[in-house]
Amino acid sequence: MKENGRVKRIIGMILVLMLTAACGGSDEGSDGGPGDPATGRAVYNSCLPCHGLSGEGVEGLGTSLATSQRVRDMSDADLVAYIEMGSAADAPDNVTGMPMPAKGGNMRLKKRDLVDVVAYLRTLNP
Repeated sequence: MKENGRVKRIIGMILVLMLTAACGGSDEGSDGGPGDPATGRAVYNSCLPCHGLSGEGVEGLGTSLATSQRVRDMSDADLVAYIEMGSAADAPDNVTGMPMPAKGGNMRLKKRDLVDVVAYLRTLNP
């Protein structure tokens, strides 16, 4: 039973990587301005396999972003940096036991894309 869950998580991570590999990011760098939630929503589509359609999270893959106190408490800059760096499966703050790849596995994302994603996340988790 435990092995079956592990296989499902591995398959899920492979799916995430395959989906995000095809998605490009903006060629712009961060201009320091506020993020655009509408643009961030489009970029967030590559986060759906782990974090769900509305940020509700996917059991065994990604935590809820819509209800996360941690997301709520982090500054925009800190949240961008967190997404940019990712999180190891054994990190003390990791509640799923699954790694979060840097940039959600989409290395084409630029800082501007991440700023926009954070602006979108703020609409889910005000």
